[in-house]
Amino acid sequence: MKVRAHLKAGAVAIAAAGIAAAVSAAPASAQPQVQGTLLRGEVTAAATCPYPYVCFIKNGSIIGRFKDVTSTWQPLPSKPSAPLTVVNTRHDDVAYIRWVNGATACLPPESAFDVTGGQLNAVRISSSSTC
Repeated sequence: MKVRAHLKAGAVAIAAAGIAAAVSAAPASAQPQVQGTLLRGEVTAAATCPYPYVCFIKNGSIIGRFKDVTSTWQPLPSKPSAPLTVVNTRHDDVAYIRWVNGATACLPPESAFDVTGGQLNAVRISSSSTC
């Protein structure tokens, strides 16, 4: 099956700015690094993430899914490590993911993020439509 990651016009630039802004303003040597890529086009996965969820997909299986908008981080029970894909199927809400090293990335609505390194520990879904 395929999970489609459609990005609205300008979302790539907004997402890139959001990812850059999400990393703390600590000295360069101390900055936690985002380890992954915002995906464009189609993401191949054996599992389908249904609307309105943010899903964590590893080895073709959904290992976690979240749908509640929160003002705080929701811990990930399993603390999954790369490689994995995070899919945001929501139409108007962004999703933030956080690594154990403190780095964060923002997924625009209807997008996916391919985590290529590190271990995730939290997710936060925001009602904002932009990163």
